[in-house]
Amino acid sequence: MDNLPLEERFDEAVDIANTMSQASLPQDVQLRLYALYKQSTLGRATHRFVYPQDLRNAFKMNAWIQINHLSQDEAKEQYIQAIMELAQKKSK
Repeated sequence: MDNLPLEERFDEAVDIANTMSQASLPQDVQLRLYALYKQSTLGRATHRFVYPQDLRNAFKMNAWIQINHLSQDEAKEQYIQAIMELAQKKSK
């Protein structure tokens, strides 16, 4: 996988993530991955404030803020790295 171009590695990481049980991941990890995925597929997050109606939205906003400075490529690299680490832990 390391020899593949970024786009192909990212697609592969997304495929791997789709096979994982999302419920088994801690909420902060789920939201950080969600934020990284959105950042890496849609570009920068908007700075428009969304009123956090519940704790999940507050976490989601925090996840956006944490990764907002990343470029799309940097976000993709971090997403790939996070998914591969989770996949390795799961396979042990």
